[in-house]
Amino acid sequence: MTPKYPSQSLTILTDLVLPSETNHLHHLFGGELLARMDRAASISAQRHSRNIAVTASVNHVAFTKAIILGSVVTVEAKVSRAFKTSMEVYIDVWVENRESGVKTKANEAIYTFVAVNDTGKPVEVPPIIPETELEKLRFDGALRRKQLSLVLAGKMKADDATELKALFV
Repeated sequence: MTPKYPSQSLTILTDLVLPSETNHLHHLFGGELLARMDRAASISAQRHSRNIAVTASVNHVAFTKAIILGSVVTVEAKVSRAFKTSMEVYIDVWVENRESGVKTKANEAIYTFVAVNDTGKPVEVPPIIPETELEKLRFDGALRRKQLSLVLAGKMKADDATELKALFV
């Protein structure tokens, strides 16, 4: 399978925060942001795999900064690493200052998707070749995150988690 670059899966969704999407403090509902991130990540995973991609897990979400009513929100997603049939998708959320146009990082998340065929059977995906320093950092960390997830789920023995063990030895 021909390897791909993370930039080939880049998906950018920009939208406005409306009153029906906010809580009593006029902040964007966390669930609304999760849905936006899931949509962007899904498109990113489909672009990489050129197959149907289904959400396998939400591995990490950081709600670092509240997103207020009327904000312009940009969700950027791209595949950070591909395994046999699964893909880790890293998501950055940016809020744009209405007056200056300056974008500030508000949140980030890591989702895992599995590529499937029309009958729902997992299919292989192309490997990733990271290009930028950030892509290389995320690529390297993806294997540790996957091993940690498998250990916590009881699907891998801690002794077999070579990448995790290397952190502590």
